[in-house]
Amino acid sequence: MAIPARPDSPPSPSPAGRPVPELEPAAVAQWQAGGGELVDLLAQAHERLGGVAGFRLGTRPTVVVTGPEAVQHVLALHPDRYVKRSHRARLLIGDGVLAATGEAWQRQRRVLQSQFTGRGMRRYEQRIADAARTTAARWTAYARTGEVVDIGEEMRRFALDTIWRSLTGHPLDAATERELAAVPAVVAALPRLPADGVTAQGAVAAELARIDAVAGRAIAAARAGEAGPDGPGLLHILIEAAGTRPEYTDRLIRDELVTLLVAGHETTATTLTWLHLLLDRNPEAREQALAAGAEGSPRRRQAVQALVHETLRFYPSAWILPRCAAQDDVLAGYAVEAGTDVLVCPYLTHRDPALWADPGRFDPQRFTTPGRRPAHPGGYLPFGIGPRACLGLQFALRESTVLLEQLLPAHTPRFRSLPAGAAFGLTVRPEGPATAVLEPRG
Repeated sequence: MAIPARPDSPPSPSPAGRPVPELEPAAVAQWQAGGGELVDLLAQAHERLGGVAGFRLGTRPTVVVTGPEAVQHVLALHPDRYVKRSHRARLLIGDGVLAATGEAWQRQRRVLQSQFTGRGMRRYEQRIADAARTTAARWTAYARTGEVVDIGEEMRRFALDTIWRSLTGHPLDAATERELAAVPAVVAALPRLPADGVTAQGAVAAELARIDAVAGRAIAAARAGEAGPDGPGLLHILIEAAGTRPEYTDRLIRDELVTLLVAGHETTATTLTWLHLLLDRNPEAREQALAAGAEGSPRRRQAVQALVHETLRFYPSAWILPRCAAQDDVLAGYAVEAGTDVLVCPYLTHRDPALWADPGRFDPQRFTTPGRRPAHPGGYLPFGIGPRACLGLQFALRESTVLLEQLLPAHTPRFRSLPAGAAFGLTVRPEGPATAVLEPRG
């Protein structure tokens, strides 16, 4: 049965709000039978029914939110009405700040927030620059030998080095890097793990044990007062918090450490990998960024950061933000019942032609030319918006920009293999390797 088109004139709202338009059960059944990705079902709902659209999997109602006003309503204006339940990565990050809720989340966020402000970020500038220079030197060696490298692995290595320096004060050593390969392995496995928590934990027990061992050693070293060559890191801030906050047990410190490892390198590495792939298809964007200003100039930095923002428009760090309606509400004129699953989908908002002109075109100048991007805060939210927006936004933008200022003028990846597509898990990541040789520029 055909899915009905978006209604031209929805029914008049009642005082409690009009019903959310829903995909027909036959359309949902067809999607289930075809084994499609969740994003395919969300896209159908968005395209056919608009910025607030529904469907049912069984008897439970689900509402997809993509319209900017509705996005802002859910995430920024009324986060008390639309709450997080269990985080999909809780198996890995435990009670870290991403998974915490209520007063526990508020306390944990306060401890970390000052580290990611403009003033707090200055502590990590040198560590970011050192990690970027290490990567640039490695790329120079690859270019000299003609070695084929996986760009995704290279970006993950850089991002992991950066966050490890920021957490511990130490550069990433080879043994720690090998052990922490378990982090992306667990992240990639999460969407496929069984719903039963005990069975799921057993499926990745070896990887979790490796992560716990690395975290335990780092915590013990920090407790013993061992600062790295760069001085104390974020881990030392967490241990200091334990002196006045009894909730900061070794377990919670471990959970925060792993949360920062996951959030601090997985999303950045994925964004940088997509950016190199997009530049391969749009080489003029690289040249425009480098021509925007001299090396080290504010104009070039702004242009390079625009490359990052446009990549995040295509592949936002948080492609879907699940919430649950804690009470009855009226959302953009529609009645949402308590208990409804609400899926805010930045991935679809960022590709909506009603908000973005020619959304399928890679055009970083949207972020340097006034009036080229939506003015509404709900129209662009790669890290979320509102009180639960990602703490590390400025950190991620800074490290990405610093690395690209080193790499883009020096080397161009010439890809030998390209990912088959996109895999939608905790992040939208390239599905498969992205191998390349590095060609020196000039």
